[in-house]
Amino acid sequence: MSALDQLGSWPVATCAAALVRGDEVVDTWGPTHRAFPLASVTKLLTSLAALVAHEEGTLDLDAEIWDGATVADLLAHSAGVAAAEPKRISGLRQRRTYSTVAYDLVADAIAARARMRFDDYLFEAVFSPLGRQRRPLAGSAGAGGIASVDDLLTIMQAWRSPILVDESTLERARRPHMPELAGVLPGFGRHEPNPWGLGPEIRGNKTPHWTGLRNSPTTFGHFGQSGTMVWIDPVADTTLIALSDEPFGSWAYAAWPTLADAVLLL
Repeated sequence: MSALDQLGSWPVATCAAALVRGDEVVDTWGPTHRAFPLASVTKLLTSLAALVAHEEGTLDLDAEIWDGATVADLLAHSAGVAAAEPKRISGLRQRRTYSTVAYDLVADAIAARARMRFDDYLFEAVFSPLGRQRRPLAGSAGAGGIASVDDLLTIMQAWRSPILVDESTLERARRPHMPELAGVLPGFGRHEPNPWGLGPEIRGNKTPHWTGLRNSPTTFGHFGQSGTMVWIDPVADTTLIALSDEPFGSWAYAAWPTLADAVLLL
C-alpha cells in the first residue's frame, strides 16, 4: 500500500501527486500531466526566475526596487507590503508581512530590466531550460501560475540542485532571510519567529503547520489557496508535490500534515 493512497479519501474532485526520494520519482497519484491553478505556489516559480535574473546580472537580489525594500525583502515578505496592493502596512524589515503583490513588484522590475514581459522571461529563464513547454503564468506573478505535477517535478529539482543557478544562490534562497522576524503564516496563525527564504517558506519549528511533525526544520516549499502544496525536506532527501482542485480549507489543514508524516515514515 502506498502513502499516496490517502489522496483517494481527500474531499476533492481531482488531485495529482508525486513523491521523490533524491533524484528518483518513487510514486505518483492521479493525472500528473494535468495543469492546476497553483495560487501561491506560483511564488516558487517567480522567485526561481528572480534567482536567474540575479545571476545573469538583470536584477540583483540586493537592489532596492520599492520604497527602500530590496528584491530579497520582497521575496521574503519582510518589506512591509500589503497583501494585495502596493502600500506599506508595517515598517521595513520589522515583521513578516505576507504579500502577493510583492511578487508583482519583483516581476515588474525584472520585466523592466530585461525589456520583456515577465511571463516571457519566466518561460525563457526557467521553464524552457528545464525542458517544459507550458507557459505557466496566466495572471499575477505571486498567484497566477498554472502547472502540472510533471512541471513541478522539474521545478522542484531546480530548487533542490544547482541546475539553473549556482549552489550558493540556491543556498541563500533556501535559508531564512532575517530569521528573527515574526509574522502570520496564512491559515496557520502567528509564529515567532516565522522563517522565510527568498520565495520558499521554511518550516522551522512552527506549530501548527501544513507539513508534518516528522518534517525537519529545514523543510522548505509553499502551499496555495487553490489546494496545492509542494515541499522539499533536505534531511530526508524527500520531495512531495500534491495538487488539487479543491480550495484550501479544514480538509487540507488535516490532510496535508498527515500525508507528510506518512511519506516520511516509508
